[in-house]
Amino acid sequence: MRISKIEIFRADMPMKVPFKIAIGITTVSRSLFLRVHTDSGLIGIGEANLFTPVVGETPETALAAALLLAGELIGTDPTDIEARVAQMRKRLPNNFTTRSAFDMALWDILGKQASLPLFALLGGRRRPVVTDNTAGIEAPAVMAERAAGFKARGFQVVKVKLGTDVATDMARMRAIRAAVGPDFPLRVDANQGWDVPNAIAVLNAIHELDIEYCEQPVQHWNIAALKSIHDRSPVPIVADEAVFDHHDAFKVLSEDAADYVNLKLSKSGGIRCGQRVASVVDAAGKSCMIGCMMESRLGLTAAAHLAASMNHFRFFDLDSAHLLASDPIV
Repeated sequence: MRISKIEIFRADMPMKVPFKIAIGITTVSRSLFLRVHTDSGLIGIGEANLFTPVVGETPETALAAALLLAGELIGTDPTDIEARVAQMRKRLPNNFTTRSAFDMALWDILGKQASLPLFALLGGRRRPVVTDNTAGIEAPAVMAERAAGFKARGFQVVKVKLGTDVATDMARMRAIRAAVGPDFPLRVDANQGWDVPNAIAVLNAIHELDIEYCEQPVQHWNIAALKSIHDRSPVPIVADEAVFDHHDAFKVLSEDAADYVNLKLSKSGGIRCGQRVASVVDAAGKSCMIGCMMESRLGLTAAAHLAASMNHFRFFDLDSAHLLASDPIV
């Protein structure tokens, strides 16, 4: 089997409401979609969701990278995924998000050839994957109302975006806890918004509210600060923007700078690299969460299959389709 043609599409998907985090506001989610055709008639599909403040790629640079990779992959064997992933990484080592769409499409082709759902192809089984829903940064009362609304709709966990000033972040968490009740699971994500003193102050204050974990409290490059917070925080720490690939996971965990790692396909180059990240985390005796940028149902489905295929995944944050006003995927 050989790749015969690759179609590339750009999509702008509006949000239901502007989604604010510590490092930016999203009003429109932007993705590249691929159809990878083969000479056997099988077609694989993939998605690369582009959140530039984290991944550094824009729709324009991703489209240029995708056109380059498409030209190089025509005529190659799509089922030799290890070779294709290595080929793409060698050509464009820092375009993790663009590469993730191709990786996803290759796995789709292999699953169709084997007549297996992806989780089974990857050696896993069907198991529950229960996602949270996320309250973006707003005034405390607005965030509390949204969290209560998520609970009323049946979500079993709410993730709360923080990362501004200490007093307002504390007020947000107190208002949300009061709105959802004492026993409802809450998680927080600072998206690199704090420094060490502010992170320690907030985490010590909200610990009494029974918080499951805090994601990426400080800037992605500052592993020493992440470790300092991890060593002093009463709330477990998740490394997110600090970990793109398995090398990053090794650096963070060898410093014992986090309790968990958040793996995202658009951040880690796709499923194959995601497996490597999860294996490094498992080797360190830790667990993963599976997360998302602002993908459509396509990217979320691929992530859910990976999460179902490995026991390394403990937390699931696959909520972005609920935040989109328009999703092109059925």
